Amino acid sequence: MSEAQQYLQIALWSQVVSSIVFTAALIFMWFRWVMPVVMAAKERSNRQIADAERHRDEVKGALETLRGEIETARHDAQLIEQRAGLRAEHERDLLLNEAEEAGRRTLADAERELDRALTAARHRLRDEMLEAALAQARHDAMERVGPDLDARFVQRFTGSLEPATHG
Repeated sequence: MSEAQQYLQIALWSQVVSSIVFTAALIFMWFRWVMPVVMAAKERSNRQIADAERHRDEVKGALETLRGEIETARHDAQLIEQRAGLRAEHERDLLLNEAEEAGRRTLADAERELDRALTAARHRLRDEMLEAALAQARHDAMERVGPDLDARFVQRFTGSLEPATHG
């Protein structure tokens, strides 16, 4: 091997060794400075993703809870509406029954009052008719009774007294 070949060999091995050293330096620098930054960024990104997933799950849970509460509120609203309808119908029936009962009482009171008024009117009519009849009878009696009738009554009376005194 000649000296030129030897220099070529040294140059070749020098290139190989320098490539290995360069690669080792790159690997060392990668693991020493770049890899921690990449790993920190990856971990930060993973934490953000985990936080976002957790937040998403919390929001989904809250959404499901809210949907459940909305459904419960709808159900409660339906129950309230049904109860209100039943209560309104019940109140209407009560008021209607009260009004009918009040009407019946008023009608019965009016009938009793009418009966009292009719009875009072009958009594007044009877009294008026009696007074009119008595007045007419008095008038007729005054026209019929005169001095002739008085004389006959007196004679008859005295005639009835004489046989009792003689006897």
